[in-house]
Amino acid sequence: MKKLLILFILTIAIVPTGFAQNSDISDIQTTSEQANVLYAQNEINEAKTKLLSINENDRSAQNWLLIGNILQDQGKIDEAVFMYNKAIQKDENYYKAYYNLGNIYLNDGRPNMAIEQYKKAVKIKPDFAYGHYNLACAYIKLGKYSKARFELYTAIELKNTVPEFHYNQAYVLKQLNKEKEAKKYLEYYNKLMENNYV
Repeated sequence: MKKLLILFILTIAIVPTGFAQNSDISDIQTTSEQANVLYAQNEINEAKTKLLSINENDRSAQNWLLIGNILQDQGKIDEAVFMYNKAIQKDENYYKAYYNLGNIYLNDGRPNMAIEQYKKAVKIKPDFAYGHYNLACAYIKLGKYSKARFELYTAIELKNTVPEFHYNQAYVLKQLNKEKEAKKYLEYYNKLMENNYV
């Protein structure tokens, strides 16, 4: 009923600040790009090896995040949390790291900690639909349906084509005894599902 979407980052890394020479910067960019491609191809060990070959001081926030994703994929949750925090240390406005931390906490049954991280993510990037959606999921786990309703409205406003957004909004509205409104969201969910699978 409640779905959690995990964001996998596949963007090109931004060159970290530091004292690297131009040729070193180019090498770091190439290594980061190669790691991204390997990760996208599910060659996670090779991607991790590439990323770890970059000097820690030269790693971008995106590099740290991708290492965290790999560790999370491998079930090494504590190490993933450490890497996401390293990404935040590198760039305190890197909303994707807060979002991924929120996902870990929500999956681990710590919705209050997840809420804290999701709030940071959407404060930095208010148009991040999945941040609002997962914030709503955390509120649902706590039975805070009015807050979940608001976050789901925001997510739907930002990205109207995600079936789960509508399904969860129907669930929340039903919990708030707004049956008629819930029915509309459920109908729209069914319509989106039919269109996705036709």
